[in-house]
Amino acid sequence: MGRFSLSRRFPFLWDRRSSAREESRPLIQKHGNLQKDTFSAPPYIDTDDSSEGKTESSSFSHGERSREPSWMFSSWPTSHLQPCGSTNYLLKYILVTPNLLVGALGLSILGLGLWGLVEKQSLTQERLAGLGTDPMLLLTTFGLALALLCTAGCAGALRENSCLLRAFGTALLAVFTAQVLIGILAYSLQDQIVGVLRAAMLGAIAHYQDDVDLRFITDEMQVGLQCCGADNYRDWETNSYFNCSAPGVLACGVPPSCCVDPLENGSVWNSQCGVGALRLDELSAHRVVFLGGCLGSLYRWVEYHSGLIGTVAVVLLGLQILTLFFTAHLLDRIHWSKISQGHRTHRP
Repeated sequence: MGRFSLSRRFPFLWDRRSSAREESRPLIQKHGNLQKDTFSAPPYIDTDDSSEGKTESSSFSHGERSREPSWMFSSWPTSHLQPCGSTNYLLKYILVTPNLLVGALGLSILGLGLWGLVEKQSLTQERLAGLGTDPMLLLTTFGLALALLCTAGCAGALRENSCLLRAFGTALLAVFTAQVLIGILAYSLQDQIVGVLRAAMLGAIAHYQDDVDLRFITDEMQVGLQCCGADNYRDWETNSYFNCSAPGVLACGVPPSCCVDPLENGSVWNSQCGVGALRLDELSAHRVVFLGGCLGSLYRWVEYHSGLIGTVAVVLLGLQILTLFFTAHLLDRIHWSKISQGHRTHRP
């Protein structure tokens, strides 16, 4: 009778309490709870409507206060509290797919670097002193770092591991920042960079016969860019083996990679095609070797392909920004999932 009279006097409050109770009540009740709800007597029975209303009102207020956080939480949008849907799987595979591809590239670079170190026997005791300047060590380190970064991204996305995802996002943000800073410095310090490249090329020319890696890089650059030396073909006079005062058959010559036609009969590499080129004047030498240096050829190549280089740089930076955004979004959904699970665990 008390509940019936109170529901007629305050229907809105009573419906609100009933709905809140039904939301928090499980679909299948335990047998003990069912008996308690069915057979327990009311704690207070009185015919006075005012005292009954006061008692019910006080009990309602206490129940409303105890249930208020659950009622408020249940009214939040479920899209923020249920991250384990199709959107979550989509975020995972968006992060995993490019990381797998880049990780495979990193493993390939790592394998190439290790193969170079073993092939050249750079890890032997006699050559450990020059290991720090070995380009293959740089390839190995870069491939290992790239593979570890992508592994952390894939594992963090698949396992929904917040620590791995944070480490991946932090490392990717550092790489992105470094790339932007390098681009800004390269654009603003062009003259200084040209000077550094000239010094590096002249050093590679001077030690051409002493280091296999420098020889390979120099030959590939001169063949690919069709150039000879840093500024011109006369730079090879600084090499102790190609200098005109040096003994041997290489004196007053240039490497075969400087030759206009380094292949004899179109198939065999002619290692003697540049012999005596430094004794010739420019009119005669240009029929045998390239006269222009690699610095000018490199500058012209970069200027000619500047549009493609800019497009590739923008695409790569854009992909990194999208990866950072998806990583942050997945971390946010994992955070809301933990909050939702904790709420359902402590719900009365």
